Amino acid sequence: MEQPGSWHDRGVGARIYGRCCSWEALRRTLPFLCWLPQYSIQWLQLDLIAGFTVGLTVVPQALAYAEVAGLPVEYGLYSSYVGCFIYCLFGTSKDVTLGPTAIMSLLVSVYTSSDASLAVLLAFLSGCIQLAMGLFKFGFLLDFISYPVIKAFTSAAAVTIGFSQVKNLLGLKDIPRQFILQVYETFHKLPTIRLGDAVLGFLCITFLMALKFMKEHFPRVYRGMPRCYRLCYIIVWVTTTARNAIVVVAAGLVAYSFHVMGLEPFILTGKTAEGLPEFQLPPFSEKIDNRTVTFSEMAQDIGAGLFIIPMMGLLESVAIARAFASQNNYRINTNQELLAIGLTNFLGSFLSAFPVTGSFGRTALNSQTGACTPAGGILTGLLVLFSLAYLTPLFFYIPKAALAAVIICAVAPMFDLGICKTLWRVKKIDLLPFLVTFLLSFWEIQYGILLGILTSLIILCFSIARPKIKVIDPNGLTLMIMSGLSFPSVEYLRDAVHEKAFTDSLPQSVVLDFTHVSVLDYTVVMTLRELQHEFQSQGRALLFTGLQPDILQTLLAANLKDFLHPQNMAAAQDLYDDGSIQPLLRNKEAS
Repeated sequence: MEQPGSWHDRGVGARIYGRCCSWEALRRTLPFLCWLPQYSIQWLQLDLIAGFTVGLTVVPQALAYAEVAGLPVEYGLYSSYVGCFIYCLFGTSKDVTLGPTAIMSLLVSVYTSSDASLAVLLAFLSGCIQLAMGLFKFGFLLDFISYPVIKAFTSAAAVTIGFSQVKNLLGLKDIPRQFILQVYETFHKLPTIRLGDAVLGFLCITFLMALKFMKEHFPRVYRGMPRCYRLCYIIVWVTTTARNAIVVVAAGLVAYSFHVMGLEPFILTGKTAEGLPEFQLPPFSEKIDNRTVTFSEMAQDIGAGLFIIPMMGLLESVAIARAFASQNNYRINTNQELLAIGLTNFLGSFLSAFPVTGSFGRTALNSQTGACTPAGGILTGLLVLFSLAYLTPLFFYIPKAALAAVIICAVAPMFDLGICKTLWRVKKIDLLPFLVTFLLSFWEIQYGILLGILTSLIILCFSIARPKIKVIDPNGLTLMIMSGLSFPSVEYLRDAVHEKAFTDSLPQSVVLDFTHVSVLDYTVVMTLRELQHEFQSQGRALLFTGLQPDILQTLLAANLKDFLHPQNMAAAQDLYDDGSIQPLLRNKEAS
Protein backbone atom coordinates (compact mmCIF):
# COMPACT_ATOMS: atom_id res chain seq x y z
CA MET A 1 0.00 0.00 0.00
CA GLU A 2 1.36 3.45 -0.91
CA GLN A 3 2.22 5.83 1.90
CA PRO A 4 0.10 9.02 2.12
CA GLY A 5 3.03 11.25 1.26
CA SER A 6 4.02 9.30 -1.83
CA TRP A 7 1.58 11.17 -4.08
CA HIS A 8 2.98 14.50 -2.88
CA ASP A 9 6.58 13.30 -3.39
CA ARG A 10 5.67 12.05 -6.85
CA GLY A 11 4.12 15.43 -7.70
CA VAL A 12 7.23 17.29 -6.53
CA GLY A 13 9.43 14.94 -8.54
CA ALA A 14 7.27 15.45 -11.63
CA ARG A 15 7.56 19.24 -11.30
CA ILE A 16 11.36 19.06 -10.92
CA TYR A 17 11.57 16.69 -13.90
CA GLY A 18 9.37 19.04 -15.91
CA ARG A 19 11.59 22.04 -15.13
CA CYS A 20 14.83 20.20 -15.91
CA CYS A 21 13.74 18.21 -18.96
CA SER A 22 11.18 20.46 -20.63
CA TRP A 23 11.59 21.94 -24.08
CA GLU A 24 12.25 25.36 -22.52
CA ALA A 25 15.03 23.92 -20.35
CA LEU A 26 16.55 22.30 -23.44
CA ARG A 27 16.41 25.63 -25.31
CA ARG A 28 18.18 27.34 -22.40
CA THR A 29 20.92 24.71 -22.38
CA LEU A 30 21.29 24.61 -26.18
CA PRO A 31 20.62 28.18 -27.34
CA PHE A 32 21.06 27.26 -31.03
CA LEU A 33 17.58 25.70 -30.80
CA CYS A 34 16.21 29.24 -30.41
CA TRP A 35 17.63 30.65 -33.66
CA LEU A 36 17.90 27.53 -35.84
CA PRO A 37 14.15 27.28 -36.70
CA GLN A 38 14.25 30.88 -38.04
CA TYR A 39 17.51 30.47 -39.96
CA SER A 40 17.35 31.86 -43.51
CA ILE A 41 19.47 32.05 -46.66
CA GLN A 42 20.16 35.73 -45.96
CA TRP A 43 21.48 34.88 -42.49
CA LEU A 44 23.62 32.13 -44.02
CA GLN A 45 25.22 34.56 -46.47
CA LEU A 46 26.08 37.07 -43.75
CA ASP A 47 27.36 34.37 -41.40
CA LEU A 48 29.61 32.93 -44.15
CA ILE A 49 31.10 36.37 -44.82
CA ALA A 50 31.66 36.96 -41.09
CA GLY A 51 33.12 33.48 -40.52
CA PHE A 52 35.53 33.77 -43.46
CA THR A 53 36.63 37.26 -42.42
CA VAL A 54 37.30 36.21 -38.82
CA GLY A 55 39.13 33.12 -40.10
CA LEU A 56 41.57 35.31 -42.05
CA THR A 57 42.33 37.14 -38.80
CA VAL A 58 42.43 34.25 -36.33
CA VAL A 59 45.14 32.19 -38.08
CA PRO A 60 47.95 34.78 -37.96
CA GLN A 61 46.84 35.94 -34.50
CA ALA A 62 46.86 32.35 -33.21
CA LEU A 63 50.45 31.93 -34.35
CA ALA A 64 51.41 35.22 -32.72
CA TYR A 65 49.61 34.54 -29.41
CA ALA A 66 51.30 31.16 -29.10
CA GLU A 67 54.56 33.16 -29.13
CA VAL A 68 53.21 35.32 -26.29
CA ALA A 69 52.34 32.16 -24.34
CA GLY A 70 55.87 30.88 -24.90
CA LEU A 71 54.61 27.80 -26.74
CA PRO A 72 55.26 26.38 -30.24
CA VAL A 73 53.11 28.22 -32.79
CA GLU A 74 50.97 25.17 -33.60
CA TYR A 75 49.46 25.36 -30.10
CA GLY A 76 47.88 28.65 -31.07
CA LEU A 77 46.00 26.89 -33.88
CA TYR A 78 45.14 23.91 -31.64
CA SER A 79 43.44 26.42 -29.32
CA SER A 80 41.59 28.34 -32.03
CA TYR A 81 39.02 25.97 -33.51
CA VAL A 82 37.37 24.09 -30.61
CA GLY A 83 35.62 27.22 -29.33
CA CYS A 84 34.27 27.97 -32.82
CA PHE A 85 32.19 24.77 -32.81
CA ILE A 86 31.31 24.66 -29.09
CA TYR A 87 30.15 28.28 -28.92
CA CYS A 88 27.89 27.78 -31.93
CA LEU A 89 25.91 25.25 -29.86
CA PHE A 90 26.12 26.67 -26.34
CA GLY A 91 26.78 30.43 -26.68
CA THR A 92 24.11 33.11 -26.27
CA SER A 93 25.85 35.96 -28.15
CA LYS A 94 25.73 36.18 -31.93
CA ASP A 95 29.01 38.09 -32.03
CA VAL A 96 31.46 36.49 -29.56
CA THR A 97 34.33 34.38 -30.90
CA LEU A 98 36.40 32.23 -28.53
CA GLY A 99 40.09 31.59 -29.01
CA PRO A 100 43.56 32.69 -27.93
CA THR A 101 43.84 36.32 -26.79
CA ALA A 102 46.76 38.53 -25.85
CA ILE A 103 45.82 38.71 -22.15
CA MET A 104 45.10 35.00 -21.75
CA SER A 105 48.32 34.09 -23.57
CA LEU A 106 50.28 36.37 -21.25
CA LEU A 107 48.72 34.72 -18.20
CA VAL A 108 49.48 31.25 -19.60
CA SER A 109 53.08 32.32 -20.09
CA VAL A 110 53.32 33.56 -16.49
CA TYR A 111 51.86 30.46 -14.85
CA THR A 112 53.25 27.69 -17.05
CA SER A 113 56.77 28.97 -17.80
CA SER A 114 56.48 27.88 -21.45
CA ASP A 115 55.72 24.26 -20.48
CA ALA A 116 53.22 22.88 -23.02
CA SER A 117 52.07 20.09 -20.69
CA LEU A 118 51.28 22.59 -17.93
CA ALA A 119 49.43 24.80 -20.41
CA VAL A 120 47.19 21.94 -21.59
CA LEU A 121 46.55 20.79 -18.01
CA LEU A 122 45.70 24.38 -17.08
CA ALA A 123 43.09 24.42 -19.86
CA PHE A 124 41.54 21.24 -18.43
CA LEU A 125 41.44 22.54 -14.84
CA SER A 126 40.20 25.98 -15.94
CA GLY A 127 37.42 24.32 -17.93
CA CYS A 128 36.38 22.23 -14.91
CA ILE A 129 36.24 25.30 -12.67
CA GLN A 130 34.33 27.35 -15.25
CA LEU A 131 31.86 24.53 -15.87
CA ALA A 132 31.23 24.20 -12.14
CA MET A 133 30.63 27.95 -11.85
CA GLY A 134 28.17 27.81 -14.73
CA LEU A 135 26.30 24.77 -13.40
CA PHE A 136 25.99 26.26 -9.90
CA LYS A 137 25.15 29.71 -11.33
CA PHE A 138 28.11 31.52 -9.76
CA GLY A 139 28.27 34.09 -12.54
CA PHE A 140 27.36 36.82 -10.04
CA LEU A 141 30.89 36.54 -8.58
CA LEU A 142 32.23 38.34 -11.65
CA ASP A 143 30.21 41.40 -10.63
CA PHE A 144 32.60 41.97 -7.71
CA ILE A 145 35.46 42.80 -10.07
CA SER A 146 35.14 46.54 -10.66
CA TYR A 147 35.59 48.33 -13.97
CA PRO A 148 38.69 50.30 -12.81
CA VAL A 149 40.42 47.00 -11.94
CA ILE A 150 39.57 45.55 -15.37
CA LYS A 151 40.79 48.64 -17.24
CA ALA A 152 43.98 48.85 -15.16
CA PHE A 153 44.83 45.20 -15.75
CA THR A 154 44.07 45.51 -19.46
CA SER A 155 46.32 48.58 -19.81
CA ALA A 156 49.14 46.96 -17.83
CA ALA A 157 48.80 43.78 -19.89
CA ALA A 158 49.00 45.80 -23.12
CA VAL A 159 52.30 47.34 -21.98
CA THR A 160 53.66 43.98 -20.78
CA ILE A 161 52.66 42.08 -23.93
CA GLY A 162 53.83 44.81 -26.29
CA PHE A 163 57.21 45.16 -24.61
CA SER A 164 57.66 41.39 -24.47
CA GLN A 165 57.63 41.40 -28.28
CA VAL A 166 60.36 44.01 -28.64
CA LYS A 167 62.96 41.23 -28.42
CA ASN A 168 61.42 39.47 -31.45
CA LEU A 169 60.95 42.77 -33.25
CA LEU A 170 64.65 43.61 -32.89
CA GLY A 171 66.06 40.08 -33.01
CA LEU A 172 67.39 40.13 -29.43
CA LYS A 173 68.15 36.90 -27.56
CA ASP A 174 68.29 35.74 -23.93
CA ILE A 175 65.75 38.28 -22.64
CA PRO A 176 64.10 37.24 -19.31
CA ARG A 177 60.30 37.03 -19.00
CA GLN A 178 59.89 39.09 -15.80
CA PHE A 179 58.85 42.59 -16.90
CA ILE A 180 61.29 44.73 -14.91
CA LEU A 181 64.27 42.53 -15.80
CA GLN A 182 62.99 42.41 -19.36
CA VAL A 183 63.05 46.21 -19.66
CA TYR A 184 66.58 46.38 -18.24
CA GLU A 185 68.00 43.61 -20.46
CA THR A 186 66.29 44.93 -23.59
CA PHE A 187 67.90 48.36 -23.25
CA HIS A 188 71.17 46.76 -22.17
CA LYS A 189 71.29 44.64 -25.36
CA LEU A 190 70.17 47.29 -27.85
CA PRO A 191 73.65 47.36 -29.48
CA THR A 192 73.14 43.71 -30.50
CA ILE A 193 69.94 44.19 -32.54
CA ARG A 194 69.65 42.36 -35.87
CA LEU A 195 69.18 44.91 -38.63
CA GLY A 196 67.08 42.59 -40.81
CA ASP A 197 64.55 41.81 -38.06
CA ALA A 198 64.34 45.45 -36.97
CA VAL A 199 63.72 46.77 -40.51
CA LEU A 200 61.16 44.06 -41.30
CA GLY A 201 59.42 44.51 -37.94
CA PHE A 202 59.00 48.26 -38.27
CA LEU A 203 57.89 47.95 -41.89
CA CYS A 204 55.19 45.46 -40.81
CA ILE A 205 54.00 47.80 -38.05
CA THR A 206 53.85 50.73 -40.48
CA PHE A 207 51.92 48.66 -43.02
CA LEU A 208 49.44 47.41 -40.40
CA MET A 209 48.82 50.90 -39.04
CA ALA A 210 48.35 52.33 -42.52
CA LEU A 211 45.80 49.63 -43.43
CA LYS A 212 43.96 50.14 -40.15
CA PHE A 213 43.80 53.89 -40.75
CA MET A 214 42.54 53.26 -44.28
CA LYS A 215 39.80 50.96 -43.01
CA GLU A 216 38.61 53.51 -40.44
CA HIS A 217 38.56 56.45 -42.87
CA PHE A 218 37.56 54.86 -46.18
CA PRO A 219 34.15 56.14 -47.42
CA ARG A 220 31.23 53.79 -46.81
CA VAL A 221 29.10 52.23 -49.53
CA TYR A 222 25.85 54.04 -50.27
CA ARG A 223 22.92 53.44 -52.60
CA GLY A 224 23.48 54.55 -56.12
CA MET A 225 27.27 54.25 -55.88
CA PRO A 226 28.78 53.32 -59.29
CA ARG A 227 29.80 49.71 -59.71
CA CYS A 228 33.50 50.47 -60.11
CA TYR A 229 33.50 52.34 -56.78
CA ARG A 230 31.73 49.42 -55.13
CA LEU A 231 34.35 47.06 -56.48
CA CYS A 232 37.13 49.32 -55.18
CA TYR A 233 35.45 49.43 -51.77
CA ILE A 234 35.23 45.63 -51.62
CA ILE A 235 38.91 45.27 -52.55
CA VAL A 236 39.99 47.82 -49.94
CA TRP A 237 37.71 46.32 -47.30
CA VAL A 238 39.04 42.77 -47.86
CA THR A 239 42.64 44.02 -47.89
CA THR A 240 42.32 46.08 -44.70
CA THR A 241 40.31 43.41 -42.86
CA ALA A 242 42.79 40.66 -43.71
CA ARG A 243 45.80 42.89 -43.01
CA ASN A 244 47.30 40.51 -40.42
CA ALA A 245 47.24 37.60 -42.85
CA ILE A 246 48.61 39.75 -45.67
CA VAL A 247 51.52 40.98 -43.55
CA VAL A 248 52.41 37.49 -42.32
CA VAL A 249 52.22 35.96 -45.84
CA ALA A 250 54.23 38.82 -47.37
CA ALA A 251 56.90 38.59 -44.66
CA GLY A 252 57.06 34.83 -45.16
CA LEU A 253 57.59 35.27 -48.91
CA VAL A 254 60.38 37.77 -48.28
CA ALA A 255 62.06 35.39 -45.82
CA TYR A 256 61.69 32.48 -48.27
CA SER A 257 63.26 34.56 -51.04
CA PHE A 258 66.31 35.27 -48.88
CA HIS A 259 66.44 31.60 -47.83
CA VAL A 260 66.58 30.51 -51.49
CA MET A 261 69.51 32.89 -52.00
CA GLY A 262 71.29 31.35 -49.01
CA LEU A 263 70.79 34.37 -46.73
CA GLU A 264 69.21 34.33 -43.25
CA PRO A 265 68.61 37.99 -42.21
CA PHE A 266 65.59 37.08 -40.05
CA ILE A 267 64.87 34.84 -37.07
CA LEU A 268 62.25 32.40 -38.40
CA THR A 269 59.46 30.51 -36.64
CA GLY A 270 61.15 27.25 -37.59
CA LYS A 271 59.81 23.73 -37.84
CA THR A 272 56.18 23.31 -36.84
CA ALA A 273 54.37 20.08 -36.00
CA GLU A 274 52.28 19.06 -38.99
CA GLY A 275 48.70 17.83 -39.08
CA LEU A 276 45.81 17.82 -36.63
CA PRO A 277 46.38 17.13 -32.92
CA GLU A 278 45.50 13.70 -31.54
CA PHE A 279 42.52 13.33 -29.25
CA GLN A 280 44.08 12.26 -25.95
CA LEU A 281 43.82 12.78 -22.21
CA PRO A 282 45.40 15.95 -20.84
CA PRO A 283 48.85 15.31 -19.28
CA PHE A 284 48.22 14.54 -15.61
CA SER A 285 51.94 13.84 -15.19
CA GLU A 286 55.09 14.46 -17.20
CA LYS A 287 58.67 13.28 -17.30
CA ILE A 288 61.45 15.83 -16.88
CA ASP A 289 65.10 14.73 -16.70
CA ASN A 290 64.20 11.07 -16.02
CA ARG A 291 61.90 12.13 -13.20
CA THR A 292 58.11 11.86 -13.17
CA VAL A 293 56.32 15.04 -12.11
CA THR A 294 53.00 14.11 -10.48
CA PHE A 295 49.65 15.83 -10.92
CA SER A 296 49.84 17.48 -7.49
CA GLU A 297 53.28 18.88 -8.29
CA MET A 298 52.04 20.22 -11.62
CA ALA A 299 49.08 21.87 -9.87
CA GLN A 300 51.47 23.43 -7.34
CA ASP A 301 53.60 24.76 -10.20
CA ILE A 302 50.54 26.48 -11.67
CA GLY A 303 49.74 27.95 -8.24
CA ALA A 304 47.55 31.06 -8.24
CA GLY A 305 46.88 30.51 -11.95
CA LEU A 306 44.21 27.97 -10.95
CA PHE A 307 42.18 30.93 -9.66
CA ILE A 308 43.38 33.81 -11.84
CA ILE A 309 43.08 32.20 -15.28
CA PRO A 310 39.51 30.79 -14.98
CA MET A 311 38.26 34.05 -13.46
CA MET A 312 39.99 36.34 -15.96
CA GLY A 313 38.88 34.10 -18.84
CA LEU A 314 35.26 34.33 -17.71
CA LEU A 315 35.51 38.04 -16.98
CA GLU A 316 36.98 38.90 -20.38
CA SER A 317 34.48 36.78 -22.31
CA VAL A 318 31.38 37.87 -20.37
CA ALA A 319 32.39 41.55 -20.50
CA ILE A 320 32.75 41.34 -24.29
CA ALA A 321 29.43 39.48 -24.64
CA ARG A 322 27.61 42.06 -22.51
CA ALA A 323 29.14 44.98 -24.42
CA PHE A 324 28.08 43.68 -27.84
CA ALA A 325 24.69 42.52 -26.59
CA SER A 326 24.02 46.08 -25.40
CA GLN A 327 25.33 47.54 -28.66
CA ASN A 328 23.23 45.24 -30.86
CA ASN A 329 20.08 45.11 -28.69
CA TYR A 330 19.89 41.52 -27.50
CA ARG A 331 20.40 39.74 -24.18
CA ILE A 332 22.85 37.09 -23.05
CA ASN A 333 22.72 34.51 -20.26
CA THR A 334 25.82 34.92 -18.10
CA ASN A 335 25.71 31.42 -16.60
CA GLN A 336 25.25 29.89 -20.07
CA GLU A 337 28.32 31.84 -21.22
CA LEU A 338 30.25 30.27 -18.35
CA LEU A 339 29.16 26.83 -19.54
CA ALA A 340 30.20 27.59 -23.13
CA ILE A 341 33.69 28.80 -22.27
CA GLY A 342 34.15 26.08 -19.63
CA LEU A 343 33.20 23.35 -22.09
CA THR A 344 35.53 24.88 -24.70
CA ASN A 345 38.52 24.77 -22.35
CA PHE A 346 37.59 21.34 -21.01
CA LEU A 347 37.26 19.69 -24.44
CA GLY A 348 40.10 21.75 -25.89
CA SER A 349 42.51 20.22 -23.37
CA PHE A 350 41.92 16.81 -25.02
CA LEU A 351 43.16 18.37 -28.27
CA SER A 352 46.31 20.04 -26.85
CA ALA A 353 44.77 23.51 -26.48
CA PHE A 354 45.79 26.08 -23.89
CA PRO A 355 43.16 28.24 -22.09
CA VAL A 356 41.10 30.55 -24.30
CA THR A 357 38.48 33.24 -23.83
CA GLY A 358 36.48 35.75 -25.86
CA SER A 359 38.49 37.95 -28.21
CA PHE A 360 37.45 41.60 -28.34
CA GLY A 361 39.12 42.32 -31.70
CA ARG A 362 37.70 39.29 -33.50
CA THR A 363 34.29 39.76 -31.86
CA ALA A 364 34.21 43.37 -33.07
CA LEU A 365 35.14 42.20 -36.58
CA ASN A 366 32.42 39.53 -36.43
CA SER A 367 29.85 42.14 -35.45
CA GLN A 368 30.97 44.68 -38.06
CA THR A 369 30.71 42.13 -40.88
CA GLY A 370 27.07 41.48 -40.02
CA ALA A 371 27.07 38.11 -38.23
CA CYS A 372 23.47 37.06 -37.52
CA THR A 373 24.16 33.93 -35.42
CA PRO A 374 27.17 32.10 -33.95
CA ALA A 375 27.03 29.75 -36.98
CA GLY A 376 29.75 31.75 -38.73
CA GLY A 377 32.17 30.23 -36.23
CA ILE A 378 31.84 26.90 -38.02
CA LEU A 379 33.53 28.31 -41.14
CA THR A 380 36.18 29.98 -38.97
CA GLY A 381 36.92 26.65 -37.30
CA LEU A 382 37.13 24.88 -40.66
CA LEU A 383 39.65 27.46 -41.92
CA VAL A 384 41.83 26.82 -38.87
CA LEU A 385 41.60 23.06 -39.42
CA PHE A 386 42.54 23.55 -43.08
CA SER A 387 45.60 25.57 -41.99
CA LEU A 388 46.64 22.82 -39.57
CA ALA A 389 46.16 20.07 -42.13
CA TYR A 390 47.85 21.65 -45.14
CA LEU A 391 49.70 24.90 -44.35
CA THR A 392 51.88 24.10 -41.32
CA PRO A 393 55.03 23.36 -43.43
CA LEU A 394 54.84 26.94 -44.71
CA PHE A 395 54.92 28.39 -41.19
CA PHE A 396 58.65 27.56 -41.08
CA TYR A 397 59.44 30.73 -43.07
CA ILE A 398 57.34 33.20 -41.05
CA PRO A 399 59.71 35.73 -39.40
CA LYS A 400 59.18 36.24 -35.68
CA ALA A 401 59.48 39.98 -36.26
CA ALA A 402 56.30 39.87 -38.39
CA LEU A 403 54.38 38.02 -35.66
CA ALA A 404 55.69 40.54 -33.12
CA ALA A 405 54.35 43.37 -35.27
CA VAL A 406 50.92 41.70 -35.41
CA ILE A 407 50.84 41.38 -31.60
CA ILE A 408 52.01 44.94 -30.92
CA CYS A 409 49.36 46.40 -33.25
CA ALA A 410 46.69 44.15 -31.68
CA VAL A 411 47.40 45.17 -28.06
CA ALA A 412 48.12 48.88 -28.63
CA PRO A 413 44.41 49.92 -28.51
CA MET A 414 44.04 48.13 -25.16
CA PHE A 415 46.26 50.72 -23.45
CA ASP A 416 43.97 53.45 -22.10
CA LEU A 417 45.11 55.82 -19.35
CA GLY A 418 42.47 58.36 -20.39
CA ILE A 419 40.16 56.64 -17.92
CA CYS A 420 42.16 58.26 -15.09
CA LYS A 421 40.78 61.68 -16.05
CA THR A 422 37.23 60.31 -16.05
CA LEU A 423 37.69 58.58 -12.69
CA TRP A 424 39.06 61.80 -11.20
CA ARG A 425 35.96 63.68 -12.32
CA VAL A 426 33.41 61.00 -11.40
CA LYS A 427 34.75 59.46 -8.18
CA LYS A 428 38.33 60.04 -7.09
CA ILE A 429 38.48 57.07 -4.71
CA ASP A 430 38.10 54.71 -7.69
CA LEU A 431 41.56 55.79 -8.82
CA LEU A 432 42.99 53.82 -5.90
CA PRO A 433 42.11 50.28 -7.14
CA PHE A 434 43.06 51.38 -10.67
CA LEU A 435 46.55 52.48 -9.64
CA VAL A 436 47.08 49.50 -7.32
CA THR A 437 46.20 47.06 -10.11
CA PHE A 438 48.10 48.91 -12.83
CA LEU A 439 51.37 49.34 -10.93
CA LEU A 440 51.50 45.95 -9.19
CA SER A 441 50.70 44.09 -12.42
CA PHE A 442 54.17 45.03 -13.68
CA TRP A 443 55.68 43.26 -10.66
CA GLU A 444 53.46 40.14 -10.53
CA ILE A 445 50.19 39.93 -12.43
CA GLN A 446 48.40 37.90 -9.76
CA TYR A 447 49.27 40.44 -7.07
CA GLY A 448 48.01 43.29 -9.22
CA ILE A 449 44.66 41.61 -9.88
CA LEU A 450 44.10 40.26 -6.36
CA LEU A 451 45.12 43.44 -4.54
CA GLY A 452 43.11 45.55 -6.97
CA ILE A 453 40.00 43.44 -6.28
CA LEU A 454 40.72 43.60 -2.53
CA THR A 455 41.03 47.40 -2.66
CA SER A 456 37.71 47.67 -4.52
CA LEU A 457 36.01 45.41 -1.96
CA ILE A 458 37.40 47.46 0.93
CA ILE A 459 35.96 50.62 -0.66
CA LEU A 460 32.65 48.80 -1.15
CA CYS A 461 32.62 47.53 2.43
CA PHE A 462 33.47 50.98 3.80
CA SER A 463 30.36 52.44 2.17
CA ILE A 464 28.31 49.61 3.72
CA ALA A 465 29.89 50.10 7.15
CA ARG A 466 29.42 53.90 7.02
CA PRO A 467 25.93 54.54 5.61
CA LYS A 468 24.99 58.16 5.05
CA ILE A 469 22.72 59.50 7.82
CA LYS A 470 20.97 62.87 7.41
CA VAL A 471 19.23 65.04 10.00
CA ILE A 472 16.19 66.17 8.02
CA ASP A 473 13.65 67.60 10.49
CA PRO A 474 14.53 71.07 11.78
CA ASN A 475 11.78 70.93 14.43
CA GLY A 476 12.73 67.57 15.85
CA LEU A 477 15.46 64.95 15.84
CA THR A 478 14.77 62.83 12.75
CA LEU A 479 17.59 60.73 11.29
CA MET A 480 17.13 59.50 7.73
CA ILE A 481 19.14 56.38 6.84
CA MET A 482 20.14 56.73 3.17
CA SER A 483 20.94 53.07 2.43
CA GLY A 484 20.46 49.52 3.68
CA LEU A 485 21.72 48.48 7.11
CA SER A 486 23.84 45.40 7.72
CA PHE A 487 26.06 44.19 10.57
CA PRO A 488 29.22 46.24 9.71
CA SER A 489 27.21 49.46 10.15
CA VAL A 490 25.71 48.83 13.60
CA GLU A 491 28.36 50.61 15.68
CA TYR A 492 28.34 53.59 13.33
CA LEU A 493 24.52 53.79 13.62
CA ARG A 494 24.68 53.47 17.42
CA ASP A 495 27.31 56.23 17.66
CA ALA A 496 25.28 58.53 15.38
CA VAL A 497 22.12 58.09 17.46
CA HIS A 498 24.03 58.60 20.73
CA GLU A 499 25.74 61.70 19.40
CA LYS A 500 22.44 63.30 18.40
CA ALA A 501 20.23 62.13 21.27
CA PHE A 502 22.41 61.87 24.38
CA THR A 503 25.02 64.62 24.05
CA ASP A 504 22.89 67.15 25.94
CA SER A 505 22.15 66.75 29.63
CA LEU A 506 18.53 66.10 28.71
CA PRO A 507 18.08 63.10 26.35
CA GLN A 508 15.82 63.56 23.35
CA SER A 509 13.40 61.29 21.54
CA VAL A 510 14.45 60.25 18.03
CA VAL A 511 12.68 59.24 14.84
CA LEU A 512 14.57 56.91 12.50
CA ASP A 513 13.31 57.38 8.93
CA PHE A 514 13.71 54.03 7.10
CA THR A 515 12.28 55.21 3.77
CA HIS A 516 15.49 54.24 1.91
CA VAL A 517 16.25 51.10 3.91
CA SER A 518 15.56 47.88 2.06
CA VAL A 519 17.93 45.50 3.88
CA LEU A 520 18.22 44.57 7.56
CA ASP A 521 20.02 41.66 9.19
CA TYR A 522 19.83 40.06 12.64
CA THR A 523 22.72 42.07 14.11
CA VAL A 524 21.05 45.35 13.13
CA VAL A 525 17.72 44.25 14.64
CA MET A 526 19.42 43.37 17.94
CA THR A 527 21.19 46.74 17.96
CA LEU A 528 17.87 48.54 17.41
CA ARG A 529 16.41 46.56 20.33
CA GLU A 530 19.28 47.69 22.56
CA LEU A 531 18.87 51.32 21.45
CA GLN A 532 15.16 51.15 22.14
CA HIS A 533 15.85 49.84 25.64
CA GLU A 534 18.29 52.70 26.26
CA PHE A 535 15.69 55.29 25.18
CA GLN A 536 13.01 53.72 27.37
CA SER A 537 15.32 53.72 30.39
CA GLN A 538 15.79 57.49 29.81
CA GLY A 539 12.05 58.06 29.53
CA ARG A 540 12.20 58.84 25.83
CA ALA A 541 10.97 57.15 22.67
CA LEU A 542 12.68 55.71 19.59
CA LEU A 543 10.27 55.75 16.65
CA PHE A 544 10.54 54.13 13.21
CA THR A 545 8.87 55.60 10.18
CA GLY A 546 8.84 54.95 6.42
CA LEU A 547 9.12 51.18 6.95
CA GLN A 548 8.77 49.07 3.83
CA PRO A 549 6.56 45.98 4.27
CA ASP A 550 9.37 43.42 4.44
CA ILE A 551 11.39 45.59 6.85
CA LEU A 552 8.30 46.03 9.04
CA GLN A 553 7.75 42.27 9.12
CA THR A 554 11.39 41.74 10.14
CA LEU A 555 11.09 44.19 13.06
CA LEU A 556 7.71 42.79 14.16
CA ALA A 557 9.21 39.29 14.16
CA ALA A 558 11.87 40.51 16.62
CA ASN A 559 9.14 41.33 19.23
CA LEU A 560 10.55 44.76 20.07
CA LYS A 561 8.93 46.06 23.25
CA ASP A 562 6.71 49.15 22.76
CA PHE A 563 7.61 49.20 19.09
CA LEU A 564 6.31 52.49 17.63
CA HIS A 565 6.14 52.68 13.86
CA PRO A 566 3.95 55.51 12.54
CA GLN A 567 3.40 55.29 8.81
CA ASN A 568 5.03 58.65 8.10
CA MET A 569 6.31 61.80 9.77
CA ALA A 570 2.82 63.35 9.88
CA ALA A 571 1.55 60.35 11.86
CA ALA A 572 4.57 60.60 14.17
CA GLN A 573 3.81 64.26 14.85
CA ASP A 574 0.20 63.31 15.72
CA LEU A 575 1.57 61.08 18.48
CA TYR A 576 3.36 64.07 19.97
CA ASP A 577 0.37 66.37 19.54
CA ASP A 578 -2.01 64.10 21.48
CA GLY A 579 0.57 63.62 24.25
CA SER A 580 1.10 59.92 23.68
CA ILE A 581 4.84 60.35 23.94
CA GLN A 582 7.33 63.06 24.87
CA PRO A 583 8.06 65.72 22.24
CA LEU A 584 10.67 64.88 19.71
CA LEU A 585 12.94 67.70 20.76
CA ARG A 586 12.89 69.64 23.96
CA ASN A 587 15.15 72.62 24.36
CA LYS A 588 17.04 73.09 27.60
CA GLU A 589 15.38 76.48 28.11
CA ALA A 590 11.90 74.94 27.83
CA SER A 591 12.78 72.33 30.41
